[in-house]
Amino acid sequence: MDEFVVSARKYRPQVFASVVGQSAITTTLKNSIVRKHLAHAYLFCGPRGVGKTTCARIFAKTINCTNPTPDMEACNHCESCLSFNEGRSYSIHELDAASNSSVDDIRQLIDQVRIPPQIGQYSVYIIDEVHMLSTTAFNAFLKTLEEPPVHAVFILATTEKHKIIPTILSRCQIYDFNRIRTDDTVGYLKMIAQSENVSAEDAALHIIAQKADGAMRDALSIFDQVVSFCGNELTYAKVIENLNVLDYDYYFRLTAAFLQCSYRDALLIFDEVLSKGFEGQHFIAGLCSHFRDLLVCKDEQTVQLLEASESIKKMYRDQAVGCEARFLFEALSLATRCDMGYKASGNPRLHVELCLLQISYLCAEKKKPDADLTPTVAIPSAPTPAAPATAAGHASTPAAPATAAGHAGASPAASPPPARPFAPHQPAAELPKTVQIKDALNSIPKIPHPAAKPDKDDHSAAAAAASASEMQDFTVEQLQKACQQYAAALPAQKVRVKNAVLGAHQSIKDDRRTISLKVDNDLALRDIEQEKKTLVYFLQQHLHNAQIAVELSVEEDAPGKPVKPYGNENRYKFLAEQNPLLATLKQKLDLDYE
Repeated sequence: MDEFVVSARKYRPQVFASVVGQSAITTTLKNSIVRKHLAHAYLFCGPRGVGKTTCARIFAKTINCTNPTPDMEACNHCESCLSFNEGRSYSIHELDAASNSSVDDIRQLIDQVRIPPQIGQYSVYIIDEVHMLSTTAFNAFLKTLEEPPVHAVFILATTEKHKIIPTILSRCQIYDFNRIRTDDTVGYLKMIAQSENVSAEDAALHIIAQKADGAMRDALSIFDQVVSFCGNELTYAKVIENLNVLDYDYYFRLTAAFLQCSYRDALLIFDEVLSKGFEGQHFIAGLCSHFRDLLVCKDEQTVQLLEASESIKKMYRDQAVGCEARFLFEALSLATRCDMGYKASGNPRLHVELCLLQISYLCAEKKKPDADLTPTVAIPSAPTPAAPATAAGHASTPAAPATAAGHAGASPAASPPPARPFAPHQPAAELPKTVQIKDALNSIPKIPHPAAKPDKDDHSAAAAAASASEMQDFTVEQLQKACQQYAAALPAQKVRVKNAVLGAHQSIKDDRRTISLKVDNDLALRDIEQEKKTLVYFLQQHLHNAQIAVELSVEEDAPGKPVKPYGNENRYKFLAEQNPLLATLKQKLDLDYE
């Protein structure tokens, strides 16, 4: 029995021409060899499985080849090429920085760099996953990387360029590898399938390429996996079964149900998907991709953005003809929002089902008559029997289009019924007239809050009306009651103002219109001053006297009256009188009241 070698190793490129999807980089490297413009340090960066290490090996083998081809490819026949292919070359060294990340490992490498190559012209050092080196190892490597011996060439490979310190980046020629396109991956898989005598459908190879997400090594690993499952015949059905991929057919059927406003079919298709073991988020993410693919198929110039086999592309083109661009925009927005909120939802299935219902309603909304799109408020001309209460305790409202929780017997494709009047049993000849919501809201009188701060115009109007009437006298008892009402009307966050008003000594001066409020401290005085205009306006209204004025003052402490310490300074003075050592402590430590 022959030993099995995985495709990623068996079909690993050996020359620049066999590298897939990186033509710009391979051309640049070949030109640098032709012109003998070799740098002493290269940095190959990009996603996994796109050919960074492979290109580094081919480049190292080519610059040491003693008999290169005219197009600057390694001959694979000279001693240098043979020793490298057989893994016994002492001129090309590979180092895994993930397991050799310390300063000692780099010092050992620096000592090794001094030794010239035995075969070939250059000693090439390929350091893979170089971002795993520690900061001290990077710093130890700086001098050698900048000024290595003439025979030394360093090729660094990494998937995370941002983790490499700038001083290293500035000493290297940087090559950014791209993700391999789906068509390029499919073409390479076809070549391998022919070499392995495996017949494969284009749709099956496209699924493998899409699952690999631009990484050729992943695509080859998946290819080996599905060949073990399917044998020598790769079909689309067997591949999606083995890779647990959701079939395109579900999304085409689902979109057809949306276009027919059939929310029931949409819910049944989603239930069928869940019964096959697929996650709800996996389903909704695929639905987003499906709407995107339909959108790009609406224009011939963007069809090329669709990465699928020709048979699948034809299905997308056919369905895109019946989909309006506005519907696809709104449906894609709803599906994306559902995908974003899936993990935070307490009921994920209901979350997805609600999204399907909303998308189903998009087409139903377009069929609604224009007369039903204007919101109205029905005003009955005569008393009518009370409408049956709903679950929320309100009268029944105009009927909405049927949903999954509504009338299951209604036709999904039918237009939603027109809005019913307020009195459903009223004869047609006595239908109530309707008015716009805006007009109805404007007709509601505005009632100001009793403690609200008056506008300038309202205050002037109130003063003019009061001046025209008799200025009523008031007693201290009436004043105290009005102050209590004002304090009770204040919001909860103004508790200090409330306490200051209630605690103030209230009196009326001889002119019978000036009110004196004496408070205990300056803090209470400042609080009332901030609300003085509102207080004056309130007292004028409740005491029916537009000439009322308020004077605020701090009440002087009477002999023998206990001091109430308000504020930091007053509290300090009060405590210092009780304990003189506190003043000494403040002076020695130079403390503040705060």
